[in-house]
Amino acid sequence: MKRELIAELFKKFENACHNLEGLECWSGRELQEILGYRDWRNFLNIVQKAVKSCENSGEEVSNHFVGVTKMIEIGKGGQREVQDILLTRYACFLIGQNGDSSKPEIAFAQTYFAVQTRKQELIERRLLDIDRVNAREKLSKSEKKLSGIIYERGVDNQSFALIRSEGDKALFGGKTTQAMKIKLGVPTGRALADFLPTLLIKAKDFATELTSHNVVEKDLTGDSAITKEHVDNNEEVRKMLLKRGVRPETLPAEEDVKKVQRKIETSEKKILKELKKGKK
Repeated sequence: MKRELIAELFKKFENACHNLEGLECWSGRELQEILGYRDWRNFLNIVQKAVKSCENSGEEVSNHFVGVTKMIEIGKGGQREVQDILLTRYACFLIGQNGDSSKPEIAFAQTYFAVQTRKQELIERRLLDIDRVNAREKLSKSEKKLSGIIYERGVDNQSFALIRSEGDKALFGGKTTQAMKIKLGVPTGRALADFLPTLLIKAKDFATELTSHNVVEKDLTGDSAITKEHVDNNEEVRKMLLKRGVRPETLPAEEDVKKVQRKIETSEKKILKELKKGKK
């Protein structure tokens, strides 16, 4: 998510926050607009899922979701009464968790309502961590998908490992997977991708998806043809990166993605406890 969008959404959520007898709360009608839901009924579907999550957690729904009415302008100085819901930070957090995280507004909300300090830089950092974890999970799925496709085309697990290694060599300018592991200080027995920056994880994923697609489209079989396809795709991805001033083999290692994932999971447990207590 671009920093400009993060700043824009941060401002919108901050401006929509109201103080009700010392408690932070948000109007459902305002939140509906910020989260990109045009229709109130569609937004209510997400709210109902959040209410169910609240019930399942053992919390009193009425402490977090409060039905109210409000007057809205309808043009020519007229007004009419509409239904609204006052939502605590915990309620908003649950709405974010039950929304479509492919929408940038929802992805942002999931973190905004979780970060208690309400500092933009911490929200940015958490979003970057989540993006990296998601990218790594996506790459694992893409590699599993490719493995399944080529297994049916005469390639066993050992050959798949070699194909993947040749792809790495093409992406990293001739440096083998092992050479990159040594360069980045990757522990023995761990995957190189666990220590790559998000950009390179996504680059590997894109090349892998291209290989899966083309193996089927071109009806490729056997080690040689599939290896060439995978190498070609990684070379093309490398060329694209080089054109944008990125040399894959020179980027530094990042924190073990498994540690990042554990950190996120641990913080979410703590977040839920604090939100239920209504801490600010």
